[in-house]
Amino acid sequence: MPLQQLVEYFNDRLEQEHNNGLRPFVLDNGAVHGVFGPICIGSRLSPLRQTLRTANVIGHIAQLNVSTINKQTIQSSELEQYLALPQAEQANVESIINFDRMSRAVHMLNYLPQAHLDELLFLEVDPRHILGVKEDHGAYFEEVIVACGLQTANVAITLTANNAYAGFYQLLLRGLQNYQRRGYQLALKFDYHTLEKSAFELITRAAPNFVGISALELDRIRDNKLLEKLQQLSSLARSIDSQSFMLHIDDKRTAALARNTGFDLVQGDYFEQSVELSAANG
Repeated sequence: MPLQQLVEYFNDRLEQEHNNGLRPFVLDNGAVHGVFGPICIGSRLSPLRQTLRTANVIGHIAQLNVSTINKQTIQSSELEQYLALPQAEQANVESIINFDRMSRAVHMLNYLPQAHLDELLFLEVDPRHILGVKEDHGAYFEEVIVACGLQTANVAITLTANNAYAGFYQLLLRGLQNYQRRGYQLALKFDYHTLEKSAFELITRAAPNFVGISALELDRIRDNKLLEKLQQLSSLARSIDSQSFMLHIDDKRTAALARNTGFDLVQGDYFEQSVELSAANG
């Protein structure tokens, strides 16, 4: 189905669901955007590469480009203010769920023109979405995936597990298992400060397909156990037949850190700049 027809299909669907004339998806210059109140959502698809053979791409990580309707770029810290506009707690939960679903639909539509059956699309799911949906996690989005001509196996649901949700790991695990039953692949992502006993237990119990860490601010960490913890994470991934990944790699030093601590997959501007440089010299 042509992209414009898919955009109209999802607009029709949302308009019927909410009965309020809502038609949030827009196709502009070959890219799909979503309008959520004063926010305009777009996509950046970043390749996830094999660490030892960076020319091999196994999938793409979908990242949000967010601006206000007047095209003013907003920071991730400001995004929460827009999502928290309703005062009632239940309204906030619904706002998160709706925003999360819309974001994933935008990413899916933008991914379609370059989709390959042997590659994956990694889609972030807000922990509050998983906690807010009581059952049948992934059912709504499965319909989106099927309408786009793909399967749930093409999608890796990605959860960022941080210390704020450590007390909710059991409930998050239940939601993740619902996604697994529907055939989605799973990825768990951490920052360095969450690499504690509870995080490793969550990894073991969830048995995700991918386990990873963001390299943001790793260069600022002063911890003599840094290498040991990173190696522990990549080793744990191997022990449960998962692949480990390191994201947001911006320089040669961090790329070497990923290799030396055994991470299977890497992503970041460092590799895209290297690819562009190779192409220019080739």
